[in-house]
Amino acid sequence: MHESTTLDELDHLLVTALQTAPRADWRRVGAALGVDASTAARRWARLTGAGLAWQSCVPLVFEGVDPVVAFIEVDCASGHLHEVAAALVEDAHVFNLEHLTGGRDLLLTAGFRDQAELARYVGFRLGRLPGVAATRTQIATALHAEGSRWRLERLDERQRGLLAGDRPAAGGGRPVTEDDRELLRHLSEDCRLPVAALAERTGLSATAVRRRLARLDAAGALLYRCEVARQRSGWPVAVHLWGSAPPGEAARVAALLAGLRETRLCASLSGADNVLCTVWLRSVGQVQAFETALARRFPQFTVSDRAVTLWPMKMAGHLLDPEGRRLRNVPFWGWDDPSGEAELGALLGRLRTGPTAP
Repeated sequence: MHESTTLDELDHLLVTALQTAPRADWRRVGAALGVDASTAARRWARLTGAGLAWQSCVPLVFEGVDPVVAFIEVDCASGHLHEVAAALVEDAHVFNLEHLTGGRDLLLTAGFRDQAELARYVGFRLGRLPGVAATRTQIATALHAEGSRWRLERLDERQRGLLAGDRPAAGGGRPVTEDDRELLRHLSEDCRLPVAALAERTGLSATAVRRRLARLDAAGALLYRCEVARQRSGWPVAVHLWGSAPPGEAARVAALLAGLRETRLCASLSGADNVLCTVWLRSVGQVQAFETALARRFPQFTVSDRAVTLWPMKMAGHLLDPEGRRLRNVPFWGWDDPSGEAELGALLGRLRTGPTAP
């Protein structure tokens, strides 16, 4: 039997607090919410134990390279959708994977070191995966909003002030490297782990852990998120809107769309549909009304396609059940596929030598 379909007010406040200050200690969180530290910690343990809320931490920069973010639509052969999805959710560089309505079965949001790596993934990983019938790929030319900025918005100004200053302002510093991978693996599982626990699990000294965290935060190299099971959040419907705006207006329109309360993601795209906007709504009945209001407010933006998420199978590296509850995480990292590299080498060899004479 399922639990209540909504979170109570303290749950909403707690999630908002951890969206605002991901690593704030329980004493500070409790002070902001008007409860003691043990109550805040106990309530969070209940939410995470039930898979109703969780935190994640992912690298924004790999080895000094800003990743290429791609949206890949996947069509599956009849009866193979779940088989394909179960394989792809294990790919460490796949950030989100969603089963959608409309003209595509799956939508992947994934990060790559460069466009050549994206081409290898689509051509060799997806191209040889049984059950994949077709793919279509778009590159995000700019990200105007993403999920870490979205809030349940239950805190007042005083409460936000008590939580302010959790993270240092971004500045210089060396971004994420392979040496940070083990630390990031534990943070991706629980970004609230204290320094002492991180030191014990990684084999580093506490001083080294503090220094690495300070360096990564100073470089703006880590993305912290606090998520809530969408079905229990009060915003149970996720809608993706693809559309276009005149080239001279696209960046401005996308920036305005990014500022809407409902917007979870807004990206400029490389294709004919040059904007993708993902919103969370209160009900399916609001979809048409939201799009109508969008047309009135942004007449330069023409929606060409829309899809509703049926199952958010992976969100920010965490695997979810059909109700949006967390099952486990796959630590986010770059794509590595030796067999794909071997196939690429063989293809390049054929391209160098040309066709073999009969």
